[in-house]
Amino acid sequence: MQDLRITTIQADIFWEDYRKNLDHFGQLLRQISEPTDLILLPEMFSTGFSSNPTACSETMEGPSVEFLRAAAKKKKVHIMATLIIAEGRGFYNRLICACPDGDLITCDKRHLFRLSGEYELFRNGKKKIIVEIRGWKILPLVCYDLRFPVWSKNTWSDGQYGYDLLVYLANWPAIRSHVWKTLLMARALENQVYVAGVNRFGNDGYGTWHEGDTRVVDPKGNLLYAAQEAREEIKTVTLSATDLKLFRDSFTLGMDWDRFKINTR
Repeated sequence: MQDLRITTIQADIFWEDYRKNLDHFGQLLRQISEPTDLILLPEMFSTGFSSNPTACSETMEGPSVEFLRAAAKKKKVHIMATLIIAEGRGFYNRLICACPDGDLITCDKRHLFRLSGEYELFRNGKKKIIVEIRGWKILPLVCYDLRFPVWSKNTWSDGQYGYDLLVYLANWPAIRSHVWKTLLMARALENQVYVAGVNRFGNDGYGTWHEGDTRVVDPKGNLLYAAQEAREEIKTVTLSATDLKLFRDSFTLGMDWDRFKINTR
């Protein structure tokens, strides 16, 4: 396990206009000059958090998926983002990890935001994925999933942890920014992992304001990086494998975790 370099991109999103968003995020990706292993984009990066999946959805062969695949191959990195995918008779808020070899690893948002009616428009996910990069096991989740600690619960067995880095890609509104900041710290502490939360800024098409508040937290709850509010910002942070191991070895919380199974009906 080696140190892991992650790059967060906090940006505004053009409302329901994938062409403008792909062009803009393409420009932002080209601005990344230092080495990195993983690039993180906000939730629904190509449309904003839209409740109009009929107009905004794509298939897995669509332009936004191809954009992520091509960018990952060109930069030789992993890129994570979510977008609206139409599949079968349903729509999904799908998290896509584009790999440098052209492969795609996917999962669908588990917890759909009831207050916005997301649960009526999309089908929820039934599985989690673990992405391995440079010996790190990474669990990526989406926005509202942050409020449900059971879904992100880490595991420990025979000296091995279930994952090392927890990622949340979000369109989290400013009115609840205190909750966002608090829960990112809590997830790091309770799971003994690094946590990266990447959020958009700006108004969406419903007039909802987002501050951004993108941040990276270490396993002790210390803030490694906090983006400035309401500002486009690209930041690469190095996560220390040595520090993670030393902390886990000295504070053996994982050995006392409860073991349980989750019913995903």
